[in-house]
Amino acid sequence: MTYTQHASALLALGLPLVGSAVAGFLIHMTDTILLGWYDVISLAAATIATSFWFITFIVGAGFGNAVAPMVAGAVAAGDLTRARRVTRMALWLSLAYGFVAVAILWNAEAIFLAIGQTPDVAAEGQRFLRIAVWGMFPALAVNVLRNYLSAQHLTSVQLWVTVAAIFANAGLAYALIFGHFGLPELGIRGAAIGSVIIQSLTLLALAIYADWRLPEAALFQRIWRSDNEALRDVFRLGLPIGLTSLAESSLFTASAVMMGWIGEYPLAAHGIALQLTALMFMFHVGMSQAATVRAGGAYGRRDEDELKRIAKTALAVSFSFGFFAVLLFVLAPEPLVVLFLDPEEPARDIIVPLGVTLMFMAALFQFVDAAQIVALSLLRGVQDTTVPMWLAIISYWVIGFPASYLFAFTFGFGPAGLWLGLTTGLGCAAGLLMWRFWGRSVRIGQGSVVV
Repeated sequence: MTYTQHASALLALGLPLVGSAVAGFLIHMTDTILLGWYDVISLAAATIATSFWFITFIVGAGFGNAVAPMVAGAVAAGDLTRARRVTRMALWLSLAYGFVAVAILWNAEAIFLAIGQTPDVAAEGQRFLRIAVWGMFPALAVNVLRNYLSAQHLTSVQLWVTVAAIFANAGLAYALIFGHFGLPELGIRGAAIGSVIIQSLTLLALAIYADWRLPEAALFQRIWRSDNEALRDVFRLGLPIGLTSLAESSLFTASAVMMGWIGEYPLAAHGIALQLTALMFMFHVGMSQAATVRAGGAYGRRDEDELKRIAKTALAVSFSFGFFAVLLFVLAPEPLVVLFLDPEEPARDIIVPLGVTLMFMAALFQFVDAAQIVALSLLRGVQDTTVPMWLAIISYWVIGFPASYLFAFTFGFGPAGLWLGLTTGLGCAAGLLMWRFWGRSVRIGQGSVVV
């Protein structure tokens, strides 16, 4: 295949995944906007609480994310039985991890107070999480099914199911947060209830589709039967994926914690900037998922030349979009920031300038952020996850976290310095992970699996 053909194939597979990622993020963004209109304390509490929910989720999501390269490789090799086996065991591991998540998040208020959040933010955050944590089970299972379907190049359904969820969530959250249509006014708890309901309905829709579209897979038949070999394989590949994602996402959570030390208004501005940055990042998420599937297929066929072309194409596509994101953040930051605030919000004149400054800082790391997620996706495609995990941990926590603290507090740069430290960590990750892929993992001719 030529590079043009590779780009067309990547976009055909990835664009529905991008749309699905954006749509899924818009569900969360809708809740954030509504809570921002409700009050600033709810917005700040939701920022810190959802950050902790996500970093807890992301570890367990590693088992589902392992499904994409494993199933893609199995399908390319003609082993459909293995594709079914690893998907089932990923569902087992995700369910088991859900109980771990409940134990971690149930008493979140004490954690929030211990890390320096205000009592009001800590209390509201716990109210949110004691409801939202029950959505962990369907969310993890949805992640498994998304990866299973993506590996089989069935991506359009994910987009349409998630688009439908946007509208359902918007109406439900609006009613439950503000108390409309005869429902009680529940504030931040209403946002949590709505999320759990939507996650459960999404799981039901994808499970029905997977069973209907791939009946020969018999995915859910005798799902209670254990498969120790597949269970070990998914765990061995998926745990480093989850811990790698944890290293990155927890860095951003730590940034929210440190921003909370500066004040509630900077934390609210930080939450807005993170939402907008993450929205742009959804393009890279979708394309990286497509790159993992395509790299996994090349790995299953042991085609090194094809893998190299897939890698170069994925980088070119992600960098092109990164340029667009930079222009948007630099040319129109204020109209984006004000979307998240009630026009009558008393602190509006404080939060908006802070948010605009952080949008300029976010523009700095668009390319390094794109490079590091593409590198990770390619490494996962060839089932190389353990060494990349350590490279990520070093980049984010040995380099990125200290840099954020030094720039923000020691050097006195404040919120902007905190984001400069994030850029430093992401840049190191991009360089080290690219070195790992091009220096070693791209050479798959021997056919050895590295985990």
